[in-house]
Amino acid sequence: MTDQTIYTTSGDSPALQTAVANAQATFKFFWRELSWESRRIVKGLSLAAVKMSFPVHSDDPEVPTVENMWLNEVDFDGASISGMLLNEPEWATGFDASERVTLPLAALNDWMYVCGEVVFGGFTVDAMRSEMADEERAEHDAAWGLEFGAPGFVELTMMPEGQPRVRLSRALDTPADQEALKRLEEGDHPMAVNLSASMDEMLREHPGAVTDVDEAGWSLLHREALAGNAPMVSALLRHGADASARTAAGQTPLQLAEQAGWPRVVRLLNGEETPVAVEVKAAAQVRSEQEVEASTQAGRQAHAQAQVQAPPQGKGLSQWVIGLGVIVVAAVVWLLMR
Repeated sequence: MTDQTIYTTSGDSPALQTAVANAQATFKFFWRELSWESRRIVKGLSLAAVKMSFPVHSDDPEVPTVENMWLNEVDFDGASISGMLLNEPEWATGFDASERVTLPLAALNDWMYVCGEVVFGGFTVDAMRSEMADEERAEHDAAWGLEFGAPGFVELTMMPEGQPRVRLSRALDTPADQEALKRLEEGDHPMAVNLSASMDEMLREHPGAVTDVDEAGWSLLHREALAGNAPMVSALLRHGADASARTAAGQTPLQLAEQAGWPRVVRLLNGEETPVAVEVKAAAQVRSEQEVEASTQAGRQAHAQAQVQAPPQGKGLSQWVIGLGVIVVAAVVWLLMR
């Protein structure tokens, strides 16, 4: 996601411009987390939003060329980001708060999600916090009621229970940053690991799920490839999913994975890595794992902000999925409702 035009104002500092570039380069982690948040029975995130740069058309040299505003209820199709506008525009025209808007990925200025009180992403927020005096920064953080951490560092993704948190410098310019970033790109989301067996079982019992597409031509494979969920991609390929299938916009799963920057998914779709079979777990074990996940997420929400991120709005649900059980719904409903 780095080969994009970056919308900035002429007055942005180099640090802020770097923050925007790195927010764009790591947006895939936000989208992967949102893909799983939409499948959680108990929501785990108290906030999930993106900051977008809206063009401003004015002859007044005192007016900025763009206005940055936050969106929630975020959706992403590999090229464009859409969501509900949270701010009332001051300079940008043609937009209103609470209106659903769509902008190109290149207009992404920042992303942020919150679990408990811990902030993930927030590159530009950290750039601004880093320029504050200690007292001002403490007041800023207290007003938000969030754990931003030490200035100059960001977190990209939640880690599995028992593993240490991974903090990277906001500039992402050290060897340690690059090594950590590579590990995170190659790693799996904990829910992808826990639900891969139930996905495999569902695909055996409902083979139509492999080829079913929505009105935009998106299949499960397209969705999982864009979100970087390698275990789910592996399961779909084992069950005959077409890696060359195109959406109505002409996107293949491979193109989506390459654009997002998911190396393991790219290798799977290129045939450079063999999809690995998984042991199908008993339904009771899968339900137990889901209950643990729900309980964990509920605990993380105990001191969260009141606002809860809603799942992306659905675009239509295939009729055959209606009769599936709770396990299947938790695994794939987000993918089929788009």
